[in-house]
This record gives sequence, C-alpha cells and structure tokens, in this order.
Amino acid sequence: MGEIATSNRQITLFYNSKSEIGKQTLAYAKSERLKLEDIDILKAKLTGTQIVELAEKLHIQVASLINQEHPSYKSHFDHHNLSTDDWIKMIQHNPEIMKQPIALHGDKTILVQTPTDIIKI
Repeated sequence: MGEIATSNRQITLFYNSKSEIGKQTLAYAKSERLKLEDIDILKAKLTGTQIVELAEKLHIQVASLINQEHPSYKSHFDHHNLSTDDWIKMIQHNPEIMKQPIALHGDKTILVQTPTDIIKI
C-alpha cells in the first residue's frame, strides 16, 4: 500500500510554487473550483516512498522524474547514470528539479503539460 492517499472526490496536485506552470495550474484548478489538495514540493519534503510511488503512478522510472533541462540541474549536475536511491536523494535535496505539476485523482495520474490538463483528470 502506498503512502500517497488518493480520492475520487478530490485532485491531489504536487507542484512547485516557484515554477510558472505550477502556479498557473494551481490558479486554473482553483478558478474551475476543483476540489483540490495542493502540495508544494518546495515546502513539503517528499519521502523516498512518495517519489517512487509518483514515478510508478506515471509509469516511468524515478530518473525520468528529473527535469534535466531545469537551470538548477544544469548548473549543479552533469548528465548522470545513477541508482534509483541516488535519484531519490537528488530530488529530496533539490526538489525544484522534479518534473511537475503532477495531478492525482483516484486511479489516474498525469504529468501536467499545460494548466488546462488538470481538467482531463
């Protein structure tokens, strides 16, 4: 059983409050009056289990949760081929490099590409 509680009654949104798409997605969801639990990944430290669970729900590897195009990643890291545990630690210590926003609703999980994607879930 996972650590992330999901519900068919609300959307859980993992987002970065400093990213434009994160702020826009949250604002759009609120403007549409969607029942929402928002989790700012910069403020709420994700556990390793939560990171793995998000990757599994998206059907990707933990390494694929890393936005290697993010300026913080480019300025601090080279392209790596690390273990899952190392990728988890990288996200935990540098949450801004995680791809986001991620929306969960019941059994559905999406990586939001544009703010309006949130209504697809």
